[in-house]
Amino acid sequence: MTASESLRKIAGSGRSIPPVLLQRAQELHKQQTPTEQILWECLRNRRFLNAKFRRQHNIGQFIVDFYCHKAKLILELDGEVHNFQKIEDASRDEWMQAHGLRVLRFGNSEVLDNLVEVLGVIAEVLEPSPLAPLPQGEGLGVRVL
Repeated sequence: MTASESLRKIAGSGRSIPPVLLQRAQELHKQQTPTEQILWECLRNRRFLNAKFRRQHNIGQFIVDFYCHKAKLILELDGEVHNFQKIEDASRDEWMQAHGLRVLRFGNSEVLDNLVEVLGVIAEVLEPSPLAPLPQGEGLGVRVL
C-alpha cells in the first residue's frame, strides 16, 4: 500500500469511522470553543488561500480540530487542558507524523491575541515562499511538527 493510499484509508472520505468517534466528532462540532469559532471563520468555505479545511475531522483513532487533506495539514488549538496532557499530545503528534501528516499547534491565547501571525504561519505551510524558511516555532508559541 502506498503512503497516499494509507493516508486515504485513515483520513479520506472512504475511511471507516467507529460510531463512538463519529458521535464524539459531531458533539465537538456543535460545541466549538470561542477560539475554534474565530479560526473557523477564517478557514471555512476556502476563505483562506482557497484551502479546503474540515473541522472536528476523524483521522485514525483521533479527532483533530482542523484538517486540510490536500496539504496533509492538521491544526490543533490548545487550551488549558493541554498543559496537563503534553505526553498524550506528543504521542498523538508522532502518530500523525508517522502517517505523513504535519501538525501545527497553537495556544488559544495566540489565536485570540495574534490571529494575523497565526494565519501567517499557516500560510507559510500551505504556500511556502521560496525565499523564506519554514516556520520553526519561534516567536509565537506554535510547535511545527
